[in-house]
This record gives sequence, C-alpha cells and structure tokens, in this order.
Amino acid sequence: MPDLQLDEQQLALQRAAREFAQREMMPHAGNYDESMDYPWPIIEKAFAQGLMNVFVPQEYDGLGLSHLDVTLIVEQLAYGCSGMATAITANELALSPLTLAGSAEQIRKFTRMLLEKPSVAAYCVTEPDAGSDVAAITTTAKKDGDSYVLNGEKMWITNASVASWYFVLATLDRRLGTKAMVCFVLPSDLSGIAPGKKEKNMGQRCSDTRAVTFKDVQVPAAFRLGEEGDGFKIAMRAFDKSRPMVAALATGVAQCAFDHALRYAQERSAFGKPIFAHQAIAFMLAEVATEIEAARLLTWKAAQLLDQSKRATKEASMAKLFASAAAVKATEHAVQIYGGYGYNREYPVEKLYRDAKIFQIYEGTSQIQKLIISRHLVQ
Repeated sequence: MPDLQLDEQQLALQRAAREFAQREMMPHAGNYDESMDYPWPIIEKAFAQGLMNVFVPQEYDGLGLSHLDVTLIVEQLAYGCSGMATAITANELALSPLTLAGSAEQIRKFTRMLLEKPSVAAYCVTEPDAGSDVAAITTTAKKDGDSYVLNGEKMWITNASVASWYFVLATLDRRLGTKAMVCFVLPSDLSGIAPGKKEKNMGQRCSDTRAVTFKDVQVPAAFRLGEEGDGFKIAMRAFDKSRPMVAALATGVAQCAFDHALRYAQERSAFGKPIFAHQAIAFMLAEVATEIEAARLLTWKAAQLLDQSKRATKEASMAKLFASAAAVKATEHAVQIYGGYGYNREYPVEKLYRDAKIFQIYEGTSQIQKLIISRHLVQ
C-alpha cells in the first residue's frame, strides 16, 4: 500500500506545480483551445521552472525525480490545462524507453537536447492501422550496412512537428510479429522525415497531434535502443512507466471539473436555496469526490511500485482505467450541474468535458487496460 504522507520536498513540488498551473496555464487555457496554437510560451516557462524532463537521471544532469514525484507534478499541470500538460509531459514518455534501454552515450546525447534549451520529444508507436494492436505495426527497418532504412507512417503523434527527436518502433520482418521489432531514438531533422497536418481534435486542441511519415530514412545503428528483437518489450515497459502519468493527468482534469462544479453548486440557487442543498446535486458531487480520491490513490500505488523497482503493469493499467473513467464522469457531471451554462464555451467545464475523453483512448484504450488487468488476475 502507498504511504499516504507526502514529505516536505514532495509537498513543495506539488505546490510549485499548482501555482504554475494557476498562474501561467489556466488564464490562457481557453485561448489556446480556441486558436489551437502550440503553447511554446508556456513550455518555455515550464522549462525555466524545472517542471520538464524530470525523469532525466541525476548522473545526466537531470532532477532524477521519482515516479510518485512526477505524478504529483503532472496532476497539477493537468488541473491548469491538459492540452498544455500533454505537450509538456510528452517528454517524459519519450524519455522512458531511452532511460530504460539506452546506453550511457545515447542517454547523454538525447537528454542534452532537452536540457540545454526548451525542447520537446515525441513517442512514435501508433500507426493508422495499428493503435491498440501494437504487434500489427508495419513501419519497417531494413539493415543497410551500419545503418537501417526506415519506411512507414505513424499516426496521432504528440509533439510530432515540434519535436527535436523521436522514439520510433519498427519491425525488421512483419511475418515474425513482436519478435522482429526494433526501436530507435533519432533526431527529427534526418532526411526523409515529414510530419503531416495538425489534426483538429475534439479536446486538448493546443497539443500538436499529427502523422509522421518516414521515407527511406537512413538511421545509424548507433541510434538503436537495445538489441534487435527488443523493441516491443522496451515499448511495453515504457507504457508501465507512462500510464501512471496519464492517470495523474486524468485525475487533474477530474479535480478541476469537481472544484468548478462544487463552487457553482454553492453559488447557484434553485427553489429558494443553493443547488448543492438539493440531494440530487450533492450526491453527484459526493460520488465524483470519492472517485477522484480513489483514482489518486491507485495512481500513487502504481508509481510507488515503480519506485521500488517492482513490476507495476497491472497497477498502472488499473490506475489509468479508473482515473480515465473518473475524469469523464467528473466533467460530465460538471456540465450537468452547470446546466445550460455548462454547454456554453464561455464557461470552463465544456472544455474539460472535451479534454477528458482522450484519456480513455490514448496510451492504450480502456478496453486494452481491462485486457491487461484480466490477464494478470490468473498469473
């Protein structure tokens, strides 16, 4: 079970992230949602504040924060705006396979690109016809002397057009399934790499989501992570590390929606009293408050298992599954409590409702999380 007492350093991290979200993110969330502009000014401030690249180990000049520390920061950033938070925290997803399987030289080279100035990275696994079924990817890597030739297309890639480097999963032979997979970290300016148009998504609209096409890209073998055949295993282990972060993002959105709804329920009157005094509204908020607390605890448990170097595949999936559902429910209830105002873009909960749905889709759909959990029940 997780220790429910955060230490002074963790409380300070949480407080710093909360203050940043409230000061720098929340006032601009609606404008970025409307314009869909990439939030570079916010990213630059997050970088200066030390809220990015927190997974980089201390021996490579990073903060080397724990997984629990990261979830504390991520939840607060998502409270401010999950679109901006996704852009900021995508670096941690890309860093996960690098720090898991990279050589000292690889880690130093690619972390330096993120630490020297405000920069972002991207995790390229999903394809147009291979989302949940990662084993079905068709991006190929053909050996060519001391290099590989990369061909294929990735889809729904966060930070695709602005990343300084990519993590890419490919296959040496499609007929061999996961046994032939190989992964790389490579600079985004290699010849033959072409990001597509920005996708117009329902929520998290300031996040840069695009396809990325690789056409005859020459990738030096020095950019390969691990051995040939290790690609699928490395990518899946990275998901174990990233899913608690996604759960924290979802929890942050849920908490923000709840706070708006609770405040509004105490201000708005109907039938001569605040609507919170009506049991129908009070019970909705009671359910949401309980589920947010449970989501947070599931997230902390998965993070602490990772910090103890224990396997957390089941717990990470549980946290993501539950927190994603809690976010969708919390934002839906917030819109309902606001009534007609909740359906209007002049009020904050409409955006939160749109932002929440993606948590049940990316980093493995809720159905995939249930599949993973069920398999671990009988091991």
